[in-house]
Amino acid sequence: MRRAIHLASALGLALAALPTAAQTTPQACKGYVHLTLDTGNMRHAELIAGILARHQVKATFFVAQEKTWRGDHALDPAWAGYWKARVAEGHAFGSHTWRHGSFRRDLPDGKVAYRLMDGRQLSLSQAEVCAELRQPDTRFAELTGRALDPLWRAPGGRSTSGTLKAAEACGYRHVHWAPAGFLGDELPSGAYPNEALLRRALAGIRDGDILMAHLGIWSRKDPFAPMLDPLIAGLKARGLCFATLPAVGRGSR
Repeated sequence: MRRAIHLASALGLALAALPTAAQTTPQACKGYVHLTLDTGNMRHAELIAGILARHQVKATFFVAQEKTWRGDHALDPAWAGYWKARVAEGHAFGSHTWRHGSFRRDLPDGKVAYRLMDGRQLSLSQAEVCAELRQPDTRFAELTGRALDPLWRAPGGRSTSGTLKAAEACGYRHVHWAPAGFLGDELPSGAYPNEALLRRALAGIRDGDILMAHLGIWSRKDPFAPMLDPLIAGLKARGLCFATLPAVGRGSR
């Protein structure tokens, strides 16, 4: 990886300052960037899907069985229609683990310490790490008829040497993100307002960068998701095109 951070009047000014989507479609690509989207709480999943369709951008989704704002989970059958629509649009998909836990450290017995969202601590063998990655793959295929791409992302980007080796052994390549590609939608909006995050991203993102955001975040009061619209427009205005990770074979770590 080449380099691995009130929507009212201010957002209106930000949008007005950028060309429209039609004006920002480059005649020739000066480079490629890769927008990746982790499931999160799915609150803005439909909004983001609309933004991607409007700009004709293909993204790479990393899916986990996370609790959603509706009280169900992102890979429950109730979400099948959403995922089928994204498959039909030609996006790419990878595993974000089943339980969205945190890989903490390698253990002396060859296992990996894995902390769940409820605080429970588990020790996973190599086979159990593979199962944690494969379960979203199996469910996604059941929901959509399409298997995941052989990609995965550790929740929070946190992994270990043992976890990476186990994942590679069962066919999954890890994908992190570029420092400039961390869009900040998890950060507190009081200290990191949307307009500041947008400016930073537009100034810092370069060819080859992997961008990371979520389909919904519990912790942020002022959601960043609507800013994907001016962000995509601004990057296209610079001649950058968007590609899924499998399309160009980038993004391993």
